[in-house]
Amino acid sequence: MSKKPKLRIVLCAPRGFCAGVVRAIDVVERALAIYGPPVYVRHEIVHNRYVVESLKKKGAIFIEELDEAPNSPAPVIFSAHGVPKNVPEEAERRGLVTIDATCPLVTKVHREAQVHFKRGRKIILVGHAGHPEVIGTMGQLPAGVITLVDSVEEVEALQFEDGEDLAYITQTTLSIDDTREVVEAILRRFPKIHGPPLADICYATTNRQEAIKRAAPMVEAAIVVGSANSSNSQRLREVAERAGVKKTQLAGGAADIDWNIFGAISSLAVTAGASAPEVLVEEVIAAFEERYEIEVETLSTADESVFFPLPRALRPAASA
Repeated sequence: MSKKPKLRIVLCAPRGFCAGVVRAIDVVERALAIYGPPVYVRHEIVHNRYVVESLKKKGAIFIEELDEAPNSPAPVIFSAHGVPKNVPEEAERRGLVTIDATCPLVTKVHREAQVHFKRGRKIILVGHAGHPEVIGTMGQLPAGVITLVDSVEEVEALQFEDGEDLAYITQTTLSIDDTREVVEAILRRFPKIHGPPLADICYATTNRQEAIKRAAPMVEAAIVVGSANSSNSQRLREVAERAGVKKTQLAGGAADIDWNIFGAISSLAVTAGASAPEVLVEEVIAAFEERYEIEVETLSTADESVFFPLPRALRPAASA
């Protein structure tokens, strides 16, 4: 009987849930406890299939547009990615009960955009077209005020009148390196542009990317636990690849592991996007343990103690 090959697993920390994701999931669970099922959630509360399916079993109904929600006492929850302004306005017109689970770091970007608009500035948003966070941010202001770019080439093609007052903001879940290149291109073209007081890329995205960068020289392969529609998980895999890891995969869980990629390795980095629960990380490690004699070591690059309170209406004192 052949002995299993050895595999050294470098488990990146921080990984998995960030404070905004924890808050968003808690919002749905708390709303279910207060109102009882069903509660309606506009868009996936966070981009993770396991999380969404778990909440469905508890009584959450996921919808894409507000017109799918009935006129009833059941609340409608806005996802962590944020929504355009016309969504809560329409909900108010219909008399719907709404709860906003938008990540506070996304709300910060919305506020920055509104301040720039009040000061008469045209705004450049660095982000990916079609992402719910980008749709929500652009929808805070009238059409045409915000221009979206996601590459240096798009920055070079921008056309503004000479002397026009400009500002830029960024999607929170992008790759630091990609954003740096685009922002540097913006600053070269528009040296007087107003930027955010602090980088808008969230602390969790930054920390998870830094950990996989540190792990990259130590391993032959890397697996990022997260859903395909999760922007921060996709960027995490790209960062691993760019940092020199030749074999990488984004996997929703153990069933998604491509053993053609990971069949003959002796070292592996494991991390998880900010919307992926730890149970899926454990499941992936268990799958490798079935095939390898594993030795797990943790690579920690930051301590996270960020906490975001629930919306006021859901706090225990308010709902008692």
